[in-house]
Amino acid sequence: MTSTPPPSRLDPEIAARLKRGPDGLLPAVAQQYDTGEVLMLGWMDDEALHRTLTTGRCTYWSRSRQEYWVKGDTSGHVQLVRSVALDCDADTLLVKVDQVGAACHTGDRTCFDADVLLTDGTGADRDGAIPSAARAAGSGAPGTDQ
Repeated sequence: MTSTPPPSRLDPEIAARLKRGPDGLLPAVAQQYDTGEVLMLGWMDDEALHRTLTTGRCTYWSRSRQEYWVKGDTSGHVQLVRSVALDCDADTLLVKVDQVGAACHTGDRTCFDADVLLTDGTGADRDGAIPSAARAAGSGAPGTDQ
């Protein structure tokens, strides 16, 4: 972050566990709590995480606007927090939410609806062709991941 954020009120024991990027941020994956649907990726610093943990609403840091934003304050598409977990490397947050309305700023349910690169797990592209690297990886041949 280029501007200096206000001092955080995040519990020091939680703050000590976080592995932040050079900008002081952690990626926060928002997931629908009951279906497992991945909704969006946002960024949190210590204060955004504190606000998320204490208000029950997702607060993110806007890298473009350099300010905090609470999901849904302007759109009405709120994220009600059900749980927050830290991944095994302590560098990514998983926020399970009850999403009200669209999660994406485009109006889509998720930020991952519009540009699907793979749909069936075969490695096939949109034309059905399987790239040679995917064929080799799935062959079980020596030197592959199978």
